[in-house]
Amino acid sequence: MKKKAYITDLDGTLLRSDQTLSPYTTNVIAHLLEQDVVITYATARGYISAQSVVSEIPWKYPLILYNGALIYDGINRTVIDGYWLERDISNEIIGVGRKFGITPYYFSLDADHGERVLHESLRREGEKAFYQSRPQDPRFMEVRSLNCPPDYRTLALTYIGLYEELEPIRCEVMELYGDVIHAHMMPDYYIHNHFFLEFSHAKANKRDGLQLWSSHMGIDLECTVVFGDHINDVGLFEAGGTRIAVRNAHERIRQLADHIIDSNELDGVAHYIRQQMELSGVNTFISTLEGQ
Repeated sequence: MKKKAYITDLDGTLLRSDQTLSPYTTNVIAHLLEQDVVITYATARGYISAQSVVSEIPWKYPLILYNGALIYDGINRTVIDGYWLERDISNEIIGVGRKFGITPYYFSLDADHGERVLHESLRREGEKAFYQSRPQDPRFMEVRSLNCPPDYRTLALTYIGLYEELEPIRCEVMELYGDVIHAHMMPDYYIHNHFFLEFSHAKANKRDGLQLWSSHMGIDLECTVVFGDHINDVGLFEAGGTRIAVRNAHERIRQLADHIIDSNELDGVAHYIRQQMELSGVNTFISTLEGQ
């Protein structure tokens, strides 16, 4: 029998609305990982940001980060593979935003493969709120004038603002580089009325990220089970074998799903995987967690 792999989104899918894991979800996934069941996550977050909310689970398999731009080994803290946006294009995108009075957060890897988030002085509501939501995050560094350093690799350029502020930037950048970049705009989960506008390499999306992950893992895409809730999970659903939407998912994701499960608030992902283990006859798993 071919080995199955379970890949879940984090925010809105595995995480509850307060950005925490329930004890039940933590126990179920940790126990399965001990039995070498392949479970990992695919997220828009970077490694440090993701671990700040899911570190209670001892993740052991490669992770899909930055919406597919980076495949990362969290055990050895090493870069496995990824897709980087060219330096000249990165600087041009920063320049477009500057024309409209906005500069992005610059998510990148430095010369030593460390995560870095460069930014200019934070003056806008959304930018401040995002920064404050990640206290003591060592990735962040304020610079006088933002540009792409020669020895850095661009993972994503992320603008945060109101829709009407970001849409002109999206339109101009797409007119310039629409055939060689990936652009994604979605509402922010935690900042009222604000949107994220993210630019990255054309293949830095969850579809191509899952394909790259699958290739490194030697697991057929048809053997993957993917979980998601929002528009940035469309690619994950396009590439995944079995597509599972949590009940709170965006309508587009629900339409693509093979199954709809309980919401993120009700441990939908953990319950589904546990049920699959029961159907597979993993009795030790069920008895160990009895009553939880």
